[in-house]
Amino acid sequence: MSSVSVQAADEERTALKEWAVLCDALERGDVLAMVRKGGIREQRAGFSVRHERFLLYPTYFHEKAVEVAERFVSRLSEAHEQRPSDGVVRLSLVASVAAVWRVEALEPLRQIGHEHGLAWGAVESRFHYRNRPVVQVVAVRTARLPRPVEIPEIRRYQGCVSWVALDHAVDVTGAQPVIADSDFLPRLAALRAILGEPTAEG
Repeated sequence: MSSVSVQAADEERTALKEWAVLCDALERGDVLAMVRKGGIREQRAGFSVRHERFLLYPTYFHEKAVEVAERFVSRLSEAHEQRPSDGVVRLSLVASVAAVWRVEALEPLRQIGHEHGLAWGAVESRFHYRNRPVVQVVAVRTARLPRPVEIPEIRRYQGCVSWVALDHAVDVTGAQPVIADSDFLPRLAALRAILGEPTAEG
């Protein structure tokens, strides 16, 4: 009698919190990078890229129109209209780290504004936060789950923190990249040309 091998599902339980409007921009392929500093609960150590892959956890916490790039401001209301009911988080994206840069000068950040979703004032604010002139730029390859997954937003997930370890893993089998290789790789190379060699690569 022949046996049939069963492949385990590809699962992920690590999530990175990001403004919902920026998750939307990543899902559309409009941007492929994030500018990160760290949440209030991470102020001593700052933000660090602890994982090579993670779910994107849309958040509305501290989301302000003045801090979003002008080209995305009109999508703020749409992102809020698609918000699930209170106490629920809708996960639809998984991201793999392509490159990470530790950036200690403002000018290169100005040059990559087309690849992240923040207004320039928000970039400057994050750069200078707590008198530590540095941010991390994280380029990611974003993929869309076959179907969105809704999970309860328990108290432990809430607040100003970047990383969340979910109570239960999410099946990401079949997730499809939102940007084709033919588009993603040249855009990643353009970031490298401006920011230099990455601190780390996926």
